[in-house]
Amino acid sequence: MSENGNHEHEQEMIVISNEDGQEETFEVLFQFERDNGHKYILLTPADEDEGEDDDETAEQEVYPFRYEEDGENINLIPIEDESEWDMIEEVLHTLETELNHEDG
Repeated sequence: MSENGNHEHEQEMIVISNEDGQEETFEVLFQFERDNGHKYILLTPADEDEGEDDDETAEQEVYPFRYEEDGENINLIPIEDESEWDMIEEVLHTLETELNHEDG
């Protein structure tokens, strides 16, 4: 924990084991909860080539999941419902618009 108390720029990270049992680290891009109680999380790979960040128009891979908390752990549930995909896309477009307004 840093002594200056400024945690604004710290990103939460999640480690996920893939099908091969290898661990991959993801950065939490955004978390939100819907009125129906479903919780969602948007993840992006944390180990992408840092040198490519110079290009502001670079596409960033985003992996959306619904999740349930289980004590200290969370269970990630793949998005399979088309209406959930549509809602996730809407949230992503809103986030992108807000970020573009902050930068510009």
